[in-house]
Amino acid sequence: MTQPSMSRVPWPGAAYPLGATYDGAGTNFALFSEAAEKVELCLIDATGGQARIELEEVDGYVWHGYMPDIQPGQLYGYRVHGPYDPASGQRCDPSKLLLDPYGKAFVGDIDASDTIFSYDLNDPGQRHEEDSLSHTMTSVVVNPYFDWGADRQPHRPYHETVIYEAHVRGMTIQHPQVPPEQRGTYAGLAHPAVIEHLQTLGVTAIELMPVHQFVQDRALSERGLRNYWGYNSIGFLAPEAAYASSTAPGGCVAEFKSMVKALHAAGIEVILDVVYNHTAEGNHLGPTLSFRGIDNAAYYRLTDDNPMYYMDYTGTGNSLNVRHPHTLQLIMDSLRYWVTEMHVDGFRFDLASALARELHDVDKLSAFFDLVQQDPTVSQVKLIAEPWDVGQGGYQVGNFPPLWTEWNGKYRDTVRDFWRGEPATLGELASRLTGSSDLYQDDGRWPLASINFVTAHDGFTLADLVSYNEKHNEANGENNNDGENYNRSWNCGAEGGTDDPGIVELRARQVRNFLATLLLSQGVPMISHGDELGRTQKGNNNAYCQDSPLAWVEWAMAEQNADLVAFTARTAKIRRDHPVFRRRRFFAGKPIGTGGQLGDIGWFTPSGTEMTLDDWDSGFGRALAVFLNGNGIAERDQRGQQVVDDSFLLCLNGHEEDLDFTTPDGEYAKMWVVELDTTSPNGEGLDSHGDPTAVIAGKTVTVAPRSLLLLRKTE
Repeated sequence: MTQPSMSRVPWPGAAYPLGATYDGAGTNFALFSEAAEKVELCLIDATGGQARIELEEVDGYVWHGYMPDIQPGQLYGYRVHGPYDPASGQRCDPSKLLLDPYGKAFVGDIDASDTIFSYDLNDPGQRHEEDSLSHTMTSVVVNPYFDWGADRQPHRPYHETVIYEAHVRGMTIQHPQVPPEQRGTYAGLAHPAVIEHLQTLGVTAIELMPVHQFVQDRALSERGLRNYWGYNSIGFLAPEAAYASSTAPGGCVAEFKSMVKALHAAGIEVILDVVYNHTAEGNHLGPTLSFRGIDNAAYYRLTDDNPMYYMDYTGTGNSLNVRHPHTLQLIMDSLRYWVTEMHVDGFRFDLASALARELHDVDKLSAFFDLVQQDPTVSQVKLIAEPWDVGQGGYQVGNFPPLWTEWNGKYRDTVRDFWRGEPATLGELASRLTGSSDLYQDDGRWPLASINFVTAHDGFTLADLVSYNEKHNEANGENNNDGENYNRSWNCGAEGGTDDPGIVELRARQVRNFLATLLLSQGVPMISHGDELGRTQKGNNNAYCQDSPLAWVEWAMAEQNADLVAFTARTAKIRRDHPVFRRRRFFAGKPIGTGGQLGDIGWFTPSGTEMTLDDWDSGFGRALAVFLNGNGIAERDQRGQQVVDDSFLLCLNGHEEDLDFTTPDGEYAKMWVVELDTTSPNGEGLDSHGDPTAVIAGKTVTVAPRSLLLLRKTE
């Protein structure tokens, strides 16, 4: 790394691109600030010394300069001179070394020192002007060059997608086949043993919890805890440095790229969970780390009547100001960077409703969504919204623009209610199983707009969903007051661990019911990491601060729960092999073809009669059968060929006792065979001879209490 010199004078350089851009010879630095009166580039040496270099060139409020001999690995930051007047929304503070909003890598840690605050913590009315350099992170000039070789983004269509939500550290920190130095890192996630497991499950896309550089919360650190989930971003173009096995400054960038390259080679897409709704600087009492000291009023949404304070649609203290063109530019530049330079395949937007708040109400036609729609790069990758925030009117499931897919919270709630035995769920269950047309059909979207999930990082794991009625978050140090109180969970008869064989068997069956329902529903399924292993958090439904075995994937369970892994893989294979479970269009519910008698879908009571309005509205029904017509898909593949498939009968029994289902006969079928049975640990439905159980059409088949049975038409 070239050591900085106090005597350097920068060349004029260019106002674009923003950030530190190495061109093979030197580095261009560019920083936006409309509030600044003077900007100093600080070059940091290996001993922590700094050279302050004034950027005298300004174009369109972008301060810039070119340093002809600055190489990758150089540490740097900014000091912005300008008004400090919180009452008017201005918070420039040159005593704080500021991170580059366009920084592509960071090193160091932000500690609990008071020096990172611009005010005296004991007297908020007084300034605190001690230099923060030795207590904060620094930005790093990175080498943009990387040998991608033959890397190609898989461009997996949504109807072939199975998403696996995972945490980089938690996924691999306990994996016995990953070398110790790679556990918990990008390199660990790219390890062949991890990739092989994903392939076994039929996963086509891994959705990584936040990997943008984030900051540890002071309050958590004081309690001996850490921000494990990472929803506390400070750098929107930088990979989280702590997830890299490489210790070289900026080494996280090449390691992240290598991970993507390895996953792509295995046919697995990489989707990032991104947090563009707020930053780690918190509310008006938060630290000055970057955006606040550069141009507070441009980057943050301030209250109209008193700009000392921040609008908070996220519950974290601040909200990014998506009404400002430079903040929108930062978000769009970040998205393009991760696609073009890091080769990621899509994004899941945390609290996406907050990005739609141009005024107060959520507006799906806001400037952000217009920009995404028009962008030739970003518009072509997977865009997934978490369609809510904590503000008024923030729950917007079904209301995002046609280009977007959404985490379908209504799917989660309905499926949970059905399998725990809540009444009056059959009608809504039918809608959720078939792609939620009530949410997505009116605006021109298809079943693929629904990202279906039963569990995610936020809430119970699947094993805990069937083992706890109440949350048990005592380890978080908040007196169990944090986390969701209404979980739609059922402990199957005992709270937490039990040796009762009946309860243990029921819980295992319920887990299989949830996985089978998820993978056999129309839409895009998302599995939460470790659910296929029986991962537990001991009833903690808000493990955001648990960077510990409580939240990590326990790979030792893979052998113990090998049948559950096999069940998940078997069910995913059924989905992959049969397009009738992953239709691109909604069911019509009408007869197909000229003179056709069968519709593309049919709904039956256990007695074999077609469902009537009274059956749907009974309020106590907990069982139904769904006929899926493989000849009624009415779609063509990429070669223009008509898509046809086997036909299936999906029987769901949410009752506490056996039910005999009469199988459709006549024009429906002559013979059925059991394809999947959730009473079986690995899903196989075999007869006494070890062959798939055959059922003569028109005869009854017994479906066990709280179980799912899938029959395939054989003739």
